[in-house]
Amino acid sequence: MIVAILVSGCRLAYILYQRHESQIEEAKKQAPPLNPDYYVTPKKLYPYDLKSAQQLTQQPVWVKVGYAYTFYPYDPPRHRVDFSQEAGKLLPIEKLQIKEVITADAPQSPGERQVMAVFEKDGKKYAFSVGSIKGIDYKFYSDDMLFIEDPHELYKHWPGDIWDAIDKHQVKAGMSELQADFSIGLGIPEKSGEPGNRTVNYPNGGNPLSITYHDNKAVEIKPGPSS
Repeated sequence: MIVAILVSGCRLAYILYQRHESQIEEAKKQAPPLNPDYYVTPKKLYPYDLKSAQQLTQQPVWVKVGYAYTFYPYDPPRHRVDFSQEAGKLLPIEKLQIKEVITADAPQSPGERQVMAVFEKDGKKYAFSVGSIKGIDYKFYSDDMLFIEDPHELYKHWPGDIWDAIDKHQVKAGMSELQADFSIGLGIPEKSGEPGNRTVNYPNGGNPLSITYHDNKAVEIKPGPSS
């Protein structure tokens, strides 16, 4: 039951992220084309099988959405991912060097294997899902999950004090929704309001925050509801 919750939790995080991205795209269509963020086009790898997914090992990667994706212990000699225990969640804009991309059978997912990216942290190896295989069909999430270019360069037009806050996982008044996402991870919008003019709740790794935006600037930052 615990494993099932963990696997479904990862998928839920992905769905929430996709919904968030759709809302941002809609905001771009409605807003005047003045925000330089709209012109940033991160590179994608478009993996289609296990061999092409090895491209993830050829450069560092950065996590797009923090606290959204679970990673698990990986035993290299046995080539085994231990899905029975959660080792942690990937942090906002965390830099990783992926060592290899493998497949693994995840409990409670009969007929479907997970495509796992293996990385090293504090001298130990871990793995997180970047896709799945059902039959001969691959489905990859890696282009939505990871930057393959340094986000500091992609968004170098942001002021230095904003990047300093992001690197410290802090939020400050005046930040945009995207900047807050980079700093404290996945946010869950409240029902009312459009992107840039709404309240968003951030689990923030167990230190929840609630941020209200007006004209895409944070105007109120306060403790958020506990999950």
